[in-house]
Amino acid sequence: MSALRKLAGQTAIYGLSSIVARFLNFLLTPLYTGKAVFAPDDFGVITYFLGWSAFLNIVLSFGMETTYFRYATKDGIDQRRSYGTAFHIVAFISLVFTAVVALCATPIANITGYGGYASIVLMLGITLGLDAITAIPMARLRQENRAWRFVFINMMNVGVNIVVSLFFLAYCMPKHKAGESNALIEAVYDPSFGVGYVFLAYLVASIVKMLLLLPQWPSITMRDPKLVRPMLVFAAPLVLAGLAGMVNEMGSRVLLKYLLPAETADHDLGVFGACYKLAVLITLFIQAFRFAAEPFFFSRAHDPKSKETFARINNLFVAFCMGAFLVVMLFLDLFKWFIPNPAYWEGLRIVPIIMLANVILGVYYNQSVWYKVTDRTRVAGKLALVGAALTLVGNIALVPWLGYLGSAWATLICYAAMTALSYVWGQKHWPVPYNVGRVLLYMAGAVVLWWGCEQLSVGDALNNLVRAVALIVFIGVVWKFEQPTLVT
Repeated sequence: MSALRKLAGQTAIYGLSSIVARFLNFLLTPLYTGKAVFAPDDFGVITYFLGWSAFLNIVLSFGMETTYFRYATKDGIDQRRSYGTAFHIVAFISLVFTAVVALCATPIANITGYGGYASIVLMLGITLGLDAITAIPMARLRQENRAWRFVFINMMNVGVNIVVSLFFLAYCMPKHKAGESNALIEAVYDPSFGVGYVFLAYLVASIVKMLLLLPQWPSITMRDPKLVRPMLVFAAPLVLAGLAGMVNEMGSRVLLKYLLPAETADHDLGVFGACYKLAVLITLFIQAFRFAAEPFFFSRAHDPKSKETFARINNLFVAFCMGAFLVVMLFLDLFKWFIPNPAYWEGLRIVPIIMLANVILGVYYNQSVWYKVTDRTRVAGKLALVGAALTLVGNIALVPWLGYLGSAWATLICYAAMTALSYVWGQKHWPVPYNVGRVLLYMAGAVVLWWGCEQLSVGDALNNLVRAVALIVFIGVVWKFEQPTLVT
């Protein structure tokens, strides 16, 4: 089996959990944004706290997934001891964090400006601690190529979240509002808890995930104190990069709360957060690809033809992502119904900007192989700091002028700058023959096809036909260029 086919197979398997399952989770968006469930102001609260959770998850996992992959493949190091050491580092950080949140939930809620949501802070703190602790056992499943076990656990995690959410928000809430309550609803449902049920579902799902990973726990006793310092040194730049990168990815969720007018901040944040989710086809594929690609890149780095392989992978990656861009943007009138409340639709204008930004971010992740396999992880921190600075400056400069649309543009500018810098730097230290012209052709071609279709004024039936033809044209161009790669 060729290297490309092996990677494609791994990506497809992981996709069962990271694309299919997460897409099922995405389908909760119509529930959350329904007229009878959460108004944009309420969804703004969810968006704000989930924005903070993304930052905290980086700190709690402390880059130990990538660090474990690196040390598990180093000569002379027992893989079991690298696993146990990574686990204990994360467990210690997570337990301290959870204890602090449990003791200070109310003050933390007051500091955020959501003093009435101390219960959410507590649930979110426990959930994040559990997720961090389970991250290393899940990484070991990937390292051992136990993809189907990985899929099962992730599917169960998402499935439990969906079931709990549906029970409280699709069964208990409407029944209670309609005056059709029963003994079960009276026993477990409190209408004043509101958005708290979203975070309760996350907590229950994380508990189930931890229980499913219990068979992985006996081997955590195999640790090596001598590995702690070098693993922390390797991971520290990745944490810095992760935090800075998360400023780029999720910082807008937090910044918009304070940059927008106070009277509309929660509403606009809810609209922004809901419409941002329409980029899910690209973001979930990128996540699935990274699950498979990271161990693949490390294992192939010493192959004499690895650089050519990585360049070809990047071509295919961009082609697929821009195809997803066209699917969503050409038929946005259909996809917008994933958000059934028209009160959110004013934010649809951010979708093309965010989707294009995420494609560029995916290219950046592909390029990151150069500093990981050469142990120059400090580069990740430097690049991410540049991106974070651009994100902060961009939001501060553009949001007061353009509203949440300015935050979307700041994200695009940030990712484009990071990718360009990474490419230039990487070509000096570990040059990969990326086909920049072809990548830009795919990106520009897809954007032009979409823009051209937007300019046409034809009937609905003909409009959809033209858009379908545009998509087929793009696929045909990609096939013409990439067919030699796909058949070898």
